[in-house]
Amino acid sequence: MLKRLNFRNLAAIALCLAVAAIFSGCDREDDMLFEIDGLTVDNYPRVDGSSSTQPLNTLIACKLLGWRCEWRSLSEGNGIWRLEPNREDVPDNFFGERIKSSQTHNSIINLIDNHTDIIISARKMSEDEKSYAESVNVSLIETPVALDALVFLLNRQNNVKSLTVKQIQDIYLGKITNWSELGGADEAIRPFIRNANSGSQEMMKEIVMDNTGIPDWELGYNDEIIPTMTAVYTELFINTNGICFSPHYYKEYIIRDAIGAGNIKSIEVNGIYPNTKTIRKRSYPFIANVYVSIRSDTDHNSMTYKLYQWLQTEAGKRVISESGYVPN
Repeated sequence: MLKRLNFRNLAAIALCLAVAAIFSGCDREDDMLFEIDGLTVDNYPRVDGSSSTQPLNTLIACKLLGWRCEWRSLSEGNGIWRLEPNREDVPDNFFGERIKSSQTHNSIINLIDNHTDIIISARKMSEDEKSYAESVNVSLIETPVALDALVFLLNRQNNVKSLTVKQIQDIYLGKITNWSELGGADEAIRPFIRNANSGSQEMMKEIVMDNTGIPDWELGYNDEIIPTMTAVYTELFINTNGICFSPHYYKEYIIRDAIGAGNIKSIEVNGIYPNTKTIRKRSYPFIANVYVSIRSDTDHNSMTYKLYQWLQTEAGKRVISESGYVPN
């Protein structure tokens, strides 16, 4: 009986040790996943991108270099949120020199001009940017790594909760001009757009307007052209009859309740509300890819190319998901 009991005890201990070894092995494997062989602070690639991808770029650097980071509301930025590294971990000027957020158009131009090594942006090159790249004999490799969505925003005082794709198109084509045509108040609609070549404006033209163009506004109706993403929320807070658009990620993670955004609502499109579930299922109509891009002449042995490849691995997808984006 004693021998049998000892055998059982030994078997149980052996089983526990085996399980512990498996899980500790998984931990070590997980740690290794968030590494790129040879990557250091000194040889980390120059990274740029859109306003909405800044948190993702920060998280990638922190994960790969072993730094802590957390979301913080910035008082100097009207309360918008940023993913900030722990400054005790980070060498001086690293994020100023290596991780930038020049906005979509500027980051693409910086990549073409070789002023940065790799970008994560809210869209691919526009036709203007492609023409410029061709003029200087540069081509880019643009690879989708995450999903976002273009959401339409109204002031909460507007009782319209849902629009169809056709209704949104007709608003921006000038065919629908009063909210009463859409079940709302008898008030003139004030449609806002973003500046040309901004990430959200190019998304609007491509995935909403199907590249048919937005008449008149792009010819100089400057009161309706909003120069920054944060200003979109300010304008809609003031203009209760306005409508504009924003990347879903920017609204949910960067704006949150800043600058009066608590008075701004996303609306359903074709009866589908934009959220992580409908983006992942691609059931929301206006789904947009987020791209990692490098120059086609990038050395395949460089840290830039290794980072580009790593972002397409399971480890890269886990970091993308942790940032709040939906991995592609």
